[in-house]
Amino acid sequence: MEEKNSGRNRWLHIRLTKEELHIIDRNFKASVCRKRSDFVRRNLLRKPIVMKYRNESLDKLLQELIQLRTQLSLMGNNFNQSVRKLHTLYEISDLRVWIMALDSDRDRYFSLVDEIKKHIENLAKKWLQS
Repeated sequence: MEEKNSGRNRWLHIRLTKEELHIIDRNFKASVCRKRSDFVRRNLLRKPIVMKYRNESLDKLLQELIQLRTQLSLMGNNFNQSVRKLHTLYEISDLRVWIMALDSDRDRYFSLVDEIKKHIENLAKKWLQS
């Protein structure tokens, strides 16, 4: 999408040190401005600049939830494979082995669900305190 011609046809040249340019670039990257010139222009004209905001507790929560989702998915796959195998068994000895394996998978699954509940409760307490 093309920008409209804004009538900006005047140039302003300035010289900066490496440190000054580094500070401007760091602040520019932390803003939502798409172009450095727009960021600098807003600073010079003292217009408001919207900065990006990262909520670290939310980032940690998302990271933990992604890991838990992956573990739950793996456990669900194991559980489904166990049930599928149970439907194909004909001998009693094979059936006993798979029932024991199914019980251990079920126990791990429920312990993982309990762990998820504890994490959610802890995060809720932290957020309610702030």
